[in-house]
Amino acid sequence: MRAAALICPAGGARARARLARLAARGTTTGERVEADVRRIIARVRREGDRALLNFTRRFDGVRLSRARLRVPPGAMEAAYRSLPARVRRDLGLAAGRIRAFHLHQRERSWSFRDASGARLGQRIEPLERVGVYVPGGRAAYPSTVLMTVIPARVAGVREVIAVSPVGKDGDVSIVLAACHVAGVDILYRIGGAQAVAALAYGTGSVPRVDKIVGPGNVWVATAKRLVFGQVDIDAIAGPSEVLVVADGAADPELVAADMLAQAEHDPLAAAICVTPDHRLAARVAAALDRQLASLPRRAVAARSLANFGAIVVVRSLAEAVEIANRLAPEHLELAVRAPSRWLARVRHAGAIFLGQDTPEAFGDYLAGPNHVLPTGGTARFASPLGVYDFVKRTSIIEASPRTLARLGPAVVRLARLEGLDAHGRAVERRLAPGMGSPRGPAAGQGRGAKRSLAPHARAAVTPVRGGASVSAGSRPRPAAAHRGGGR
Repeated sequence: MRAAALICPAGGARARARLARLAARGTTTGERVEADVRRIIARVRREGDRALLNFTRRFDGVRLSRARLRVPPGAMEAAYRSLPARVRRDLGLAAGRIRAFHLHQRERSWSFRDASGARLGQRIEPLERVGVYVPGGRAAYPSTVLMTVIPARVAGVREVIAVSPVGKDGDVSIVLAACHVAGVDILYRIGGAQAVAALAYGTGSVPRVDKIVGPGNVWVATAKRLVFGQVDIDAIAGPSEVLVVADGAADPELVAADMLAQAEHDPLAAAICVTPDHRLAARVAAALDRQLASLPRRAVAARSLANFGAIVVVRSLAEAVEIANRLAPEHLELAVRAPSRWLARVRHAGAIFLGQDTPEAFGDYLAGPNHVLPTGGTARFASPLGVYDFVKRTSIIEASPRTLARLGPAVVRLARLEGLDAHGRAVERRLAPGMGSPRGPAAGQGRGAKRSLAPHARAAVTPVRGGASVSAGSRPRPAAAHRGGGR
């Protein structure tokens, strides 16, 4: 198919059909896939390691023993040391930038004492054990290792377990090396729905985790959805996508290059250009044809463009941005003269790239922000993977006798309003026979019963004693919606 066939005017039947197809992409798993995944999960729960070995032989064509499910402890470091010095430097550069960005996302425990004398707060604690799914198959993704593991380490997660399918040629050295750089504790040679089940329920060899993160194919995404509740998950990853809003000043060669960078991922990937300039639309189409001809993964990219590509011609940039907001893309590029001017109008996108000097590929590898992003329109309510996905929050409540004297009667009345007398009595037992008077030696002290219940404007905020602050690099070291295929 020639790329000129992708050009369609906004509001026309072809444009509506193309955009509707994009919006519906990946929304249905299929009954057969879900039934297969349910059987895989049930078998892993029932048979443990034996099921993992059988599925690895069946789906990956690799025979493993129970002892070989786990990558040897020194193999990750050995793989790293075997790399050329330049590759090691590049991995270190990416890891450093990702870590530096995510350090800004750390939260701290806090508390304050209100006008009633109650101490109220929130304790932030890292999860104890996290499982990271590293995709295999069409390509190796060391960048996904860095993007998923480093935020967990910054959060303070105590143990990070990674799983990645092994190929017939054995372990992928660059993935092992990335695991070493990022700080993976244990790596298992398993993938697919069976790996997700093992992380969720545990087997003789694979420990159960508290949360599973990372992108994968439709079987992995379905398995994550089905085990949610047994464990937490980051999101359900959908196919990747980019939408480029371009004006007449945009370089059509760069627009085409960025569309192909997305299209080469997967036949289900989507690459869309929206522009008010008819001439630019034609030039982008011509550039797509030229660049596609020499692309090593042109077969995959061509299928992606034929299925989910589009060059939509609109009346104005304002209309282009509204289309972007409606689609809520994973990646949004503003290839326009004044991108900052249009940034405020963007309401829904996983990541926004300002200007043509900021290609989406820069964000994929080492800009710093996470490349695991909401896809399939879920940027309307979901966020990129971050440090906040690897912590949990616990409320801290401490009441004094003065607190109960002031607020207890209202608790009793509300409890009785709901027909929960035992709730009310639990508070009444802490009050003296004279309603509103605290028990014990503190009775009658303080002016709490006469003061307003409005929040104290000057309440001091202090750390919760014993609460964990989220810190980087500590050892023990270091989330639904669709998040992108790691890219």
